[in-house]
Amino acid sequence: MITWLTENASTLAVAFVLLVVVALIIRKLIRDRRAGRTSCGCGCANCPSRGMCHKPAAK
Repeated sequence: MITWLTENASTLAVAFVLLVVVALIIRKLIRDRRAGRTSCGCGCANCPSRGMCHKPAAK
């Protein structure tokens, strides 16, 4: 078991760093969504796909 860990330490370190980065990205996306911000960072007024993201407001 110890030899396997030492032989694969660099692979495990890279995998751990990638896992942390992905977790931080997901956390930011969730916080942005809860705050009402979009993932693209721009407003929806001139977005050609705005109809797919948001339903039109009822008059």
